[in-house]
Amino acid sequence: MTPYAEVIGDPIAQSKSPAIHGFWIEKLGLDAAYRAHHVAAEDLADYLTDRRGDPSWRGCNVTMPHKQAVIPLLDGLDDLAKQVAAVNTVHRGRDGALAGRNTDVAGFLEPLKQRLGRQHYFRMARVLGTGGAARAIVAGLDEAGFTFVLAGRDPDKAQALLNELSQGEHHVTPLSHFAEPTDFAFDDRKGCCDLVVNASPLGMRGQPPLAFDWSHAPPGSIAYDIVTDPVETDFLRTAREAGFETIDGLAMLIGQAAEAFVHFFGVRPPREFDAELRERLIA
Repeated sequence: MTPYAEVIGDPIAQSKSPAIHGFWIEKLGLDAAYRAHHVAAEDLADYLTDRRGDPSWRGCNVTMPHKQAVIPLLDGLDDLAKQVAAVNTVHRGRDGALAGRNTDVAGFLEPLKQRLGRQHYFRMARVLGTGGAARAIVAGLDEAGFTFVLAGRDPDKAQALLNELSQGEHHVTPLSHFAEPTDFAFDDRKGCCDLVVNASPLGMRGQPPLAFDWSHAPPGSIAYDIVTDPVETDFLRTAREAGFETIDGLAMLIGQAAEAFVHFFGVRPPREFDAELRERLIA
């Protein structure tokens, strides 16, 4: 009757979640387990029905393509999951009720906390992508007072996402807009906070590359890529070569996993070992 949790998706073999949770379980000496489980879209309902009746199953992390499809199969959502309309963590209560949560927002914001604790004259984020991850990122950054340029293959979808998640005055553009160089002269960005975020799967192993010309990024911008396979993406490499600070996808992945770990196993993970964990994930 060892308690366990899982990560589900299609595909799932590339997931680093078992390595993250397994590392924390090992460090804490918990009698628990965490594993990956492949679930195709047509099998999602049956999977949850089966797990609902297993008292040892504490829940699952949810990755592509199930973050929105899982919602009608659950018994309830926390406020953030309702707002974002995307679930990345399902927790099983003792009565078998399944609660959907979104820990992606907290995970994304975690490496930005220190910077966002400062005062800025203006905050702008160029967010590339309009899927479930983009929804979480926009919701989190909107709360932090950002203005957005949201880029997607379908600008109408981007506009609908902004209309749903924010009341501010934002902008949308086709993703292709950022692929070509620009000679736009940016104003003085001192005292501002600028982010360029790849919230799409582009650049992931097996996916097309993300075409982004760094002439579109204001001086002092931070490049943030949520892709984790590979960790060192072309997006981050070219950003660094252009002189920009970078944040890789492991930062968000570890941050969101830490929030989920508490729901699954009732204890905080030992974050003092983050450097060792990163080394293990990159090896």
